Amino acid sequence: MLRPAGLWPLCRRPWAARVSAENPGRREITSGVSPRGSTSLRALNIFDRDLKRKQKNWAARQPEPTKFDYLKEEVGSRIADRVYDIPRAFPLALDLGCGRGYIAQYLNKETIGKLFQVDIAENALKNSLETEIPTVSILADEEFLPFRENTFDLVVSSLSLHWVNDLPRALEQIHYILKPDGVFIGAMFGGDTLYELRCSLQLAETEREGGFSPHISPFTAVNDLGHLLGRAGFNTLTVDTDEIQVNYPGMFELMEDLQGMGESNCSWNRKALLHRDTMLAAAAVYREMYRNEDGSVPATYQIYYMIGWKYHESQARPAERGSATVSFGELGKINNLMPQGKKSQ
Repeated sequence: MLRPAGLWPLCRRPWAARVSAENPGRREITSGVSPRGSTSLRALNIFDRDLKRKQKNWAARQPEPTKFDYLKEEVGSRIADRVYDIPRAFPLALDLGCGRGYIAQYLNKETIGKLFQVDIAENALKNSLETEIPTVSILADEEFLPFRENTFDLVVSSLSLHWVNDLPRALEQIHYILKPDGVFIGAMFGGDTLYELRCSLQLAETEREGGFSPHISPFTAVNDLGHLLGRAGFNTLTVDTDEIQVNYPGMFELMEDLQGMGESNCSWNRKALLHRDTMLAAAAVYREMYRNEDGSVPATYQIYYMIGWKYHESQARPAERGSATVSFGELGKINNLMPQGKKSQ
């Protein structure tokens, strides 16, 4: 299980604001945060980004932030595995929504030359985990990236983009700052994340208060993710899904850990508080519906992993439509169609 021993087993900014990636060799923090309340004109303003910044800063200031890092470290390691699956080195890389550097700690300097770490929370950047890669920390909003076109060979992002108001535009910006033949590797929470908590809260609130409000933020559907990547300009797409289940002593321990991760709900339409009776009822419903044999309760985190490449003429491309010389119906007779010399080889 993923939980440490303490828990049960488990749009572009104005051009003047752009940051050049040519020279900072030392670790530093450069500000590029968007103005408060700003968002894309075409986007639905679903999330309070200023509140999310405060939540992440609060989480990073806690005396033992590593106590709540287990999930993000696990997903960060899986992102790093996907980077290592690509047999090349990346001189300049960007970690978007890096948090405390959950991906960087698993990468090495033979693969990554220099890593730019971007996050909305200053405290997360100041308290980042150790890595052997030369890093530059930049305080910036994922919705307003302060980088020039064709800057990075690699962009990675782990469990950050689900809080972005305009995901299509964020993906377009990632594509914009990638060099040709550059690759984006990301992970974000999927729609079935915390379904146990969502159902328990809805049932309890309906029974005690006669209706319910959303307490779990909305997530992107997996069938939409490929379309969004394609619309942003990426090709050779790979989208896959995985589930991580963590066991907790109870619902309140789960909610405490979500707060410690900086993953509390920041939707504008969230309900400010729940009555004590409703919370106790939800905990009872959770335990009754989902309890494990050992008395713990599970929480499911659905993770979407995505890989997309920026076009370059050297990349392999599918043959033109109608250029095939053999139909699928003739594949069973392939041995008869092959020249005799090739059969004997």
